[in-house]
Amino acid sequence: MKDKMSGDRIGLTLKIWRQSGPRDRGGLKTYHLEDISPDMSFLEMIDVFNEQLTLNGDEPVAFDHDCREGICGMCGAVVNGQAHGPQEGTTLCQLHMRHFRDGDTLVIEPFRARAFKVERDLVVDRSSLDRIIQEGGYVSVNTGSAPDGNSIPISQDAAEQAMDAAACIGCGACVAACPNGSAMLFVGAKISQLALQPQGHPERSSRALNMVAAMDELGFGNCGNERECEAVCPKSISIRNIACLNREFFKATLFG
Repeated sequence: MKDKMSGDRIGLTLKIWRQSGPRDRGGLKTYHLEDISPDMSFLEMIDVFNEQLTLNGDEPVAFDHDCREGICGMCGAVVNGQAHGPQEGTTLCQLHMRHFRDGDTLVIEPFRARAFKVERDLVVDRSSLDRIIQEGGYVSVNTGSAPDGNSIPISQDAAEQAMDAAACIGCGACVAACPNGSAMLFVGAKISQLALQPQGHPERSSRALNMVAAMDELGFGNCGNERECEAVCPKSISIRNIACLNREFFKATLFG
């Protein structure tokens, strides 16, 4: 097999998970796709594939997508066993076909976790992450005009750590990669982001308790320190945020 160069066209064997509905058992189905440009993104490749399926009278593959700029967190699938595919620090929509070779076989499956229900093909219900946010991933403030961003002093180090945590887009890749189906990297990023800022301090105890309780109730597992979450995170969120989550939870449990 040859390595791709820009301008080369490649052919692929796609083994894609097909499932007509949440109650259908589903399974992998094999297809062959030719004449793919290395300049295409992974989702553009699926678009081309779906056009071919439609022309042949077959049902196109359902998959989540929105901005296609690596910002919204909507897209996501497991490619050859890796959430978001083989490129480190990259969302599925920003993964390009130049990272694959002519004749490669791609096994494409939905994110799998107890808390993520497969709705159809590659589409999973990730609303459980939204429900965790509803339990405390916010700051309560009085309404009125927006305050000056520089009116509350905060150290440069804390600001940078908060911004790193805030980079989380809530895609759920960390959950899909974790052997325990844990959402602790996601929850840790949200808790760290607010705990590091003065605006988040008044609710920090209730936030930690409520978000962890929601995480447990929704069926997410606990962290086993495997670091698979960190490895697949498209925004390279550090597991240091899980340590921050544990500290916030223990302090809230002991001191309220």
